[in-house]
Amino acid sequence: MSRYLFFVSELYALAILRPLQEAIRARGDAVAWFFERESLAGHLRPEEVRLASVESVIEWRPDAVFVPGNWVPQFFPGLKVEVFHGFSVGKRSESRGHFRVRGSFDLYCTQGPDTTQPFERLQQQLGFFRVAETGWSKLDPLFSGRHVREPAGRPVILFASTFTESITSARVLRDTVAAAAQRGSWQWLVTLHPKMAPDIVDSYRVLEGPHLRFAMTDDILALYAQADVLLSDTSSVVPEFLTQHRPVVTFRNRRPGPHLLDVQNVADVIPAVEHALQRPESLMNAIREYANRIHPWRDGRSSERVLEATARAIAAGRGGLKRKPLNLWRRVQARQRLGYWGF
Repeated sequence: MSRYLFFVSELYALAILRPLQEAIRARGDAVAWFFERESLAGHLRPEEVRLASVESVIEWRPDAVFVPGNWVPQFFPGLKVEVFHGFSVGKRSESRGHFRVRGSFDLYCTQGPDTTQPFERLQQQLGFFRVAETGWSKLDPLFSGRHVREPAGRPVILFASTFTESITSARVLRDTVAAAAQRGSWQWLVTLHPKMAPDIVDSYRVLEGPHLRFAMTDDILALYAQADVLLSDTSSVVPEFLTQHRPVVTFRNRRPGPHLLDVQNVADVIPAVEHALQRPESLMNAIREYANRIHPWRDGRSSERVLEATARAIAAGRGGLKRKPLNLWRRVQARQRLGYWGF
């Protein structure tokens, strides 16, 4: 029986790792969770297994550690596998963001060609890790039929915004969303990032009524499945929603393209949503092309591919790979963050 560990630094990791947990258990293997911060552990379900100390992780000796984040302690046993916290949406430069290699991982499980090709170039350049295109485990429930769309009788518009103050549309579009909901032509779903400023959250929560539902949830895929159109900004939800081949209207997106209906002025938002609901052919073709670049896998089996790639990497060991960079300071930082100095 194989043993797998989930290393969690942020709450969003749960939605990414739970489909992987399901696939692991279906194989008859074991999985456990380790949380960087104690406050996150309260979100585990009763049937989920937690390892509460570094010592317990070392004693358990996982075969692989799955990480939807930027770092993992090198003193943890097992293959270190990056499964990514999201798609690249252009919030940061590539050298600081999605394609930054810190020397932590043995295997990168990429989401689609748009991610695979840059990491394969880095693999050839650096030589100390492997790359396998698997698709993204978070999206498995979206494509496995788990979320069934409920009949609404009218178009459903999902509004979701990033929390980053410099690029969020939540403040400036609040009155636009409120006025559109009051007209009642569409059903609105509103969800905001857990780190959103509390005053913004409160300003949307009071809009709840027959034409607008406010939902703070850790299962945003269920909201994607209900919506005809997404209204957003430069948020990580944008590419996730587009994998369904449904239109997105963005407000001042930092990386606009033909797959988006991007607007610069508040007055243009509602007309853009109306246009999106018509699903023009040129837009839909661009969406399908974009979705195939970032995540062509629509079978709901990305978690299984991650496990298969992990098994191949474990079997291959470090054969054919260069040594990882030593990164002494980063290793010391990891021990400081976890308060562990054993050897």
